Order: sequence, then C-alpha cells, then structure tokens
Amino acid sequence: MHQGVLYGLGAYLLWGVLPLYWKLLHAVDAPEILAHRVIWSLIFCTLILTVRQGLGWLPALVRDRKSLYKMCAASMLLTCNWGLYIWAVNSNRIVETSLGYFINPLVSVALGVLVLRERMARSQWIAIALAVCGVSFLLITQTQLPWIALCLACSFGLYGLLKKQLSVPALQGLSVETAFMMPPALAYLLWLSLHQGMAFGSQALASIELAGAGIITAVPLLLFAAAAKRIPLSLLGLLQYLAPSMQFCIGVFIYGESFPTTRLVGFSFIWLGLLVLTLPLLRTRAREQKTG
Repeated sequence: MHQGVLYGLGAYLLWGVLPLYWKLLHAVDAPEILAHRVIWSLIFCTLILTVRQGLGWLPALVRDRKSLYKMCAASMLLTCNWGLYIWAVNSNRIVETSLGYFINPLVSVALGVLVLRERMARSQWIAIALAVCGVSFLLITQTQLPWIALCLACSFGLYGLLKKQLSVPALQGLSVETAFMMPPALAYLLWLSLHQGMAFGSQALASIELAGAGIITAVPLLLFAAAAKRIPLSLLGLLQYLAPSMQFCIGVFIYGESFPTTRLVGFSFIWLGLLVLTLPLLRTRAREQKTG
C-alpha cells in the first residue's frame, strides 16, 4: 500500500509541475511542441515495451477493429487535449487549465450516468449541481466563456470514457494512440522545416527539451499504472486533485496570473462540489481500514 501511494504521488506531482516544463519552451510554437510530444512519446513508449515485453501483443490488437476505432477516437481527443493545454500554459492561462482538471472528475461522473447508465448517490448529484453553479457564475460574471477549462475537462472526460471501454494496458494504449497521431505530426514538422524552420535542430536546449517531452509524458503514466495496481481506486481518485492544485498555485504565485474575486467565487462552488464528492470516499476508505 505504502509503495502504491508513493507511485501515485509521483505521478500527480509530475503532472502538477508540467506547466513549468512547457514554460521552458515558451519560445516554441504550440503545434511544434505538440508534434514532438507525439513523436518522442511514441519512441519512448515503444522502447519500454520492446524491452519489457516485446511487441507480441500488437497483432491481436490490430485484428480487433472495434478497439482500434475507439483508440483512434481516443487519439483525436488526446491530441486536442494536449495541444490546447500546451497553448494555454504558454499563453499565461495556467489557472484556467487547472479549473479544467478540477471540473474533470465531475464531468466523468456525469458521463458515467448519461452514457454508462451508472447510478449516482445523492452526494454526486449535489457535487454536479455545485459545479454547474460555479461554471454558470463564471459565465455570468466574466466577459469571456472559460472555454479552455470546459474543453480540457470535456475532452479528457470523453477520453477517460473511451479508455474505460477498452481493456488495453496504459502503456500499450498510449503507444497505439500516439501511433495514430504520428503521420500528421511528421507531416506538420516536414512542412514547418520547408517553410518556416523548426526550433528542433536549430536550438540545442530547445531540442533537448522537445525530445524530453516523450519522457515527461510516459513516466507519470507508468507511475499511475503502477499505483492503480497497488492501491484502491478511491484513494487514487483523491490523489488526482493534487495536480490541478499545484497547477493553480504555479499560475497564481509563480507566474502572477490574475485571480479576481469573481473568479474566486466560481472556483469556490467547484471546490465545494469536489469536497462533497470526496467526503463519502474518505468515509468509505476509513471504514475499509477499520474492517481490514
């Protein structure tokens, strides 16, 4: 159990400091960062899979057309999520990205009810109602729709829904998903090199950081997969709030992003919703520890 918690903390801590890494590449256009993240993630994942278990699993997956279609759709959602996140971070919108990942668990609950016909407890209904109030307040009091947060939450929520319907392990899934993204990523980089020039290859430090995007993508995923095998899903679900909390603090306290009172009120509704969603999990976890 203790080892599983450490793996989980490692995964969410790395995801939490991810804005700091993308900020190192602020001089590079977001589409180029995204393309390199795709390519180097695929290379890194393929190397790990080859060393650990080979590629014998691939032919059976290729024959499973239904799973491939779902993984192709998951790949498109992941591309949109990654691209928007990178662009938002380097456009000084880190606080809004953190809002997206605070909303994400509530989106997942709603999708579970609407699509998978899961039954919700009263606390879950209350949590979703509070989140809706928070987002509605932000819509009413701000001149601009928090579209970044909503798009990130919905794209990752739908991605999670598709992954729930697949039985493919995390690392294999990411490899196939990035393989779907690879052709357009290579095509874009080829076009960029012919027309505008790339940061990769022309700037030594940026080249290293772009190549490192594969590592910072795969390593947290491996830690998350290891944690999921060792600790209850309820405990892992509680740890997930660590990443957006860190991102929020990075945006406000390191990069000085504005956080007016009206935004604080909207966030407070969403945080209260998360608290309502989390408390039953804490009580269940405490009972399990007593009986265990």
